[in-house]
Amino acid sequence: MRKSTNMNRRKFLAGTALLTAALPAAQAAAKVAQGSGPDPDLTGKSILITGCSSGFGRLGAEHYARLGAKVFATMRNLPRVEAEELRALAARDGLDITVLELDVLSDESVQQAVAGVQEAAGGAIDILVNNAGIGITGPVEVQDAEATRLAFETNVFGPQRVWQAVLPGMRAAKTGQIFNISSQLGRLIVPSAGHYSATKFALEAMSEQLAYELVPHGIDVTVIQPGGYPTKIWVNRNRYNEELKARLSDELREGYAQLVAQMGTEDGTGRNTDPMDIPRAIAEIATMPAGDRPLRRAVHPHRRPQEGINKVMADTQLAWLGGSGYGPWVKAVLT
Repeated sequence: MRKSTNMNRRKFLAGTALLTAALPAAQAAAKVAQGSGPDPDLTGKSILITGCSSGFGRLGAEHYARLGAKVFATMRNLPRVEAEELRALAARDGLDITVLELDVLSDESVQQAVAGVQEAAGGAIDILVNNAGIGITGPVEVQDAEATRLAFETNVFGPQRVWQAVLPGMRAAKTGQIFNISSQLGRLIVPSAGHYSATKFALEAMSEQLAYELVPHGIDVTVIQPGGYPTKIWVNRNRYNEELKARLSDELREGYAQLVAQMGTEDGTGRNTDPMDIPRAIAEIATMPAGDRPLRRAVHPHRRPQEGINKVMADTQLAWLGGSGYGPWVKAVLT
């Protein structure tokens, strides 16, 4: 986490008045990070989330709403039972959750959804959570054009479509927070993970560059790096894997027989971690003062091997660009 004593980004903003207004949120966030004190307060915040039919997106929509946020929970292929269940929960518990359609694969769908959210929110969206994502595993050579396009369209171009739609409003408001859900595999490589790492590496790089470029606009970017959690992504991944395996030639099947046989065999039920770790981390970070939010947060109760890589990369960026014309932006994000 960036040190609260660093003032680089705040000098790009409105000066000491912003700092003074942010102190109560900083103190509350510190208490939450230590496991004590009140829950984060998201009252008055508008939050747009992609991929809310299950997993981190679905859990986050409910969690942020219970913390006071005005939540716009999006998913594709409406109508669907998951949307109706979330609407029923919101009505039963008096939660401010609006469920609407957004397909990150479609420019038109993204633009239409974001325009509707901004109108309902009465202005710029405060927080964007780019959560929608897929996994397709297997050796690199067996990833055909269809699987490759789908992986990159969803995990890379999808988040880009959404942040390009919300950023004009955020820049006009000179404030905002973008969370991009990456993975441990956005920094590490596992054999037979398909193009999942490639897409998450790309998302990591785009997110960091975006964070630097948005410093003068007062907008923060945070990459969330989850480890393995028992969500529906495993079930969905198996479906994509089976579709890919059905398209494979006999030569490719035989060339990678052991790895191909493993494709589509894990459903996530053997994992006992709590997926709520991710919404809790996002809520905590969202209540930090603008400019003090971390660029990256590794989230897992036991395994966070990417943290060493995160540190080396940050140190390298600072050593390389800290003294250049880009130095103030880089230091504002990384120190």
